[in-house]
Amino acid sequence: MKRFALVNGKIYVERGRFAQALYAEDGVIRLVGRDDEIRSAAGRGAEIFDCEGRTVIPGLNDSHMHLLGVGMEMSQLRLNGARSVGEIVARGRRFLAEHPELCRHGVAGIGWNQDLFDEGEQRLPDRHDLDQISTDVPVIVERVCRHIAAVNTRAIEMLGLGKNSPQYENGEFELEADGFPSGVFKEQAVARASRLIPPKSAAEYEDMFVKAAAYAVAHGLTSVQSNDAGFVPVPVDALMEIVARAHAGGRTALRYRHQTTFRSVGDFEDFLRGGAREKYHDPAAHVEIGPLKLFKDGSLGGRSAQMSRDYRDDPGNRGVETLSNEEMDRFCRAARDAGVQVITHAIGDRAVADTVACYERVMDSGKNPLRHIVNHCQITDRPLLERIAADGLCVAYQPIFLDYDMHIVESRCGAELAGTSYAFGTAAALGIPVGYGTDAPVEDCSPFPCIGAAVTRMDHLGQPEGGWFPQEKVDVETAIDAYTAGSAFLEFHERDKGRLKPGFVADLAVLDRDIFTCPPARIREILPVATVIGGEIVYRR
Repeated sequence: MKRFALVNGKIYVERGRFAQALYAEDGVIRLVGRDDEIRSAAGRGAEIFDCEGRTVIPGLNDSHMHLLGVGMEMSQLRLNGARSVGEIVARGRRFLAEHPELCRHGVAGIGWNQDLFDEGEQRLPDRHDLDQISTDVPVIVERVCRHIAAVNTRAIEMLGLGKNSPQYENGEFELEADGFPSGVFKEQAVARASRLIPPKSAAEYEDMFVKAAAYAVAHGLTSVQSNDAGFVPVPVDALMEIVARAHAGGRTALRYRHQTTFRSVGDFEDFLRGGAREKYHDPAAHVEIGPLKLFKDGSLGGRSAQMSRDYRDDPGNRGVETLSNEEMDRFCRAARDAGVQVITHAIGDRAVADTVACYERVMDSGKNPLRHIVNHCQITDRPLLERIAADGLCVAYQPIFLDYDMHIVESRCGAELAGTSYAFGTAAALGIPVGYGTDAPVEDCSPFPCIGAAVTRMDHLGQPEGGWFPQEKVDVETAIDAYTAGSAFLEFHERDKGRLKPGFVADLAVLDRDIFTCPPARIREILPVATVIGGEIVYRR
């Protein structure tokens, strides 16, 4: 029997209640209370961790991310913070020169955002730009949202595209004046281009996964709900074997619940018949298969989020419907019949409304026993949020998106709709079950900037003073609960994960400052001094 005790801390149990210490056996909390009673219960031979008065919160649980994507980003061209198209080109040329072994079959990059360019033109890169990196191998650089990519001429040729080629279903590529693709790809066209670069070996993917998991744990995450198969070119079965092998080999203890994506309903039905769900359904093994992941639209930054009205700064454009209502109904009926939860990427108000309507059509008796989730749920009005609440639907929010989005929402959607969007406060007041996360690698997976964004509604520079539409702020307890108990509810683990109480797993983070009393603007700077999973210290600073 493994025994673990944590003493001399400020342990967050639930709103308004703290304890000094806790004791766990075999990874499960048995007692929470005062130092003296915990030391007595632990007895000799138990591992004792002295918090030295520090604050302790439950282990954080990212409700939607792409963990393997984080690992892949660590080993490819990184374009975050690029200030111009020219800098993208310069970084690409340097990466190709310094890492020829990684670029044998092509150059892949991610992270640029044209709205943040402050040198030269504020525009999308195109094939002519990327041809300056290479004309011999495909070059594919994805915008930070991953819904738009720029590719070079070689990639266009390898895809068999030319003048006046037909557009892809659920995706498009922009054209030059003569009808030849410009190199700007959107939605499913991005996925097609990405497949030009061959997948890595299972061993390479495992190394990437372990590297990303170590980074997550070092930032206080103890659980992730991650969409990887479909996000990277690895089938579900192979992906789960990679993850399970990493855990079985003791390379990580990070709890992992997979959100699966499929190209067609037929592929999904084949997966259901294959038995993988039953094979990976043991929380004790830290590895599970969770919901079906669908994509209803694109991104706000790329003006491909599906809106009910034209974009104010792009008349005639209402975004992209990446999955028809009819096809979504077929997916959701198949999921319902198999008892599978669904989480759907929906950012624009039209996409959110259509997603809610689809869930309503497949829910028995108007109930939501499968806990279907609207992921992102960014652009909303009050009636739409009330409808989500009335249906008992769940929401996975990424408050950290405000860092960038608060600067573009009004120009995209208008002030009125902006004022009812990213509605963290309203969702909490309406009792909508909510989990927080980051959508990493779209944003960094550290939870504390995300919590800080929800609490302050200010960007990383502390702007605007008082917060962006401050009526939608939440308090620290609400944000922590959304990142712990709330995320656990979304994965049906609210009775064993997300609280520091007897009967719950001993997953926790010991913080370097008191998140409950520090200035709210400093929350994003918090880091763990230790992370514990299942009563074992897996990270210590």
